[in-house]
Amino acid sequence: MTRFRLRSCVWEITLACCFSCAYCGSCGGKARENELSTKECEDVSRQLAELGCRRVSMIGGEVFMRADWQTIVRSLTSRGINVCIITNGFTMTDTIINALKDCRVESVAVSLDGPADVHDAFRQKGSYDRALAAIGRLTSNGIPASVISALRSDNYRHLPELYEVLKGYPIFAWQLQACSPMGNAKKNGVDVAFDARYVIDFISKNRRTSPFSMGIADNIGYYTEDEPIMRGNPGACFTGCGAGLTSIGIDSVGNVRGCESMYDEYFTEGNLRQRSLAEIWNDENAFSYNRKFDPSMLTGKCADCPVGMLCAGGCRSYNYFTNDGKLYENILCARNNKT
Repeated sequence: MTRFRLRSCVWEITLACCFSCAYCGSCGGKARENELSTKECEDVSRQLAELGCRRVSMIGGEVFMRADWQTIVRSLTSRGINVCIITNGFTMTDTIINALKDCRVESVAVSLDGPADVHDAFRQKGSYDRALAAIGRLTSNGIPASVISALRSDNYRHLPELYEVLKGYPIFAWQLQACSPMGNAKKNGVDVAFDARYVIDFISKNRRTSPFSMGIADNIGYYTEDEPIMRGNPGACFTGCGAGLTSIGIDSVGNVRGCESMYDEYFTEGNLRQRSLAEIWNDENAFSYNRKFDPSMLTGKCADCPVGMLCAGGCRSYNYFTNDGKLYENILCARNNKT
């Protein structure tokens, strides 16, 4: 048995989606051929529980495009695993609301990337209004809701506008994350560059008076003077990429990665139709980019950074896709990019 303990999983149950967003990292739209069956998904739930996983973030595509999504969620929650569903909010019906209550989801996160014109530009007209309507419907039915925003060059300076809108809804959290140049974003040449310092300053300025928690994801940072207030929970600090250490990603055909943002065959450790999750997780050679990390692997500015051994170079996935495959050097680090 490995000394590493699985705590969380991001599980893409289908690639089917009502959108085909220009920056979608997984190129969602059509379901893959031969996606895991209901029976196979229920077995994956069992395996996750047996390994001690306590939380699953369920994604697509669009989760609600898969007819048996409720069965899959229930197979997790019945085993004591907390489930958060991430959605674009476009198809939030009363039937879905009732199903969410019935299968006891912990929360639902709605993707919202800016004011209406900004949000709709990469999706479709009316998607902004539907996302807000979904948030309203969720919260009015007692289902905890949060918002996730993927930051790019075109939208990050609109955060103040979006903040004013979100203050009108009883969400419990708002997470800001960097859009990664993979999948459709890479194909379409979407400009994902933005000023991380601007984002950090925005949160620092507003978090004390915000009616909900505000924080940045693991692909933004690191270790500025504001670090203890940036991760959503007071005092929380980034302690390195958790892919393959405490977390995994599973895609809709059963491929296992350290993180579902590692959308490249390079990171695939095995397939659940060929090996059990325990076999993959306990493989001494799996997830070696993190399990065998040593500070001497750091490159660029990260190699000379006094906190490099703590943050371990930041987000592996974002590093890989933004820096020509280099895993141990983060070009978005706000600490190392001070002017």
